[in-house]
Amino acid sequence: MYRIGLGGALLTILLAGCSAGQTPDEAPTPPSTSQRDACGADALNDYQGRRATESTLARLEEASDAERVRVVGPNQAVTMDYRAQRLNVKLDDRQRIVELTCG
Repeated sequence: MYRIGLGGALLTILLAGCSAGQTPDEAPTPPSTSQRDACGADALNDYQGRRATESTLARLEEASDAERVRVVGPNQAVTMDYRAQRLNVKLDDRQRIVELTCG
């Protein structure tokens, strides 16, 4: 009898944890227009189509206003956090730069 009571109490606690009312993470709100180019990506469009070599990425970092550079390969998972001062360098499967964005 003690086992049944303990098992029932444990089951109740576990089920209560499932219905805690927390919602899943939502996508971040889009940045304001003043933040969209906070890293200077708009001025770097000449780099699109180039191979993402170490020297090219170093020049991108130097030429941008970015605090950091994040290189994103094709089908690569990335975090959803938005950092206006981060330059995202998106690559295709041939390691060519296809898009430069802030965030």
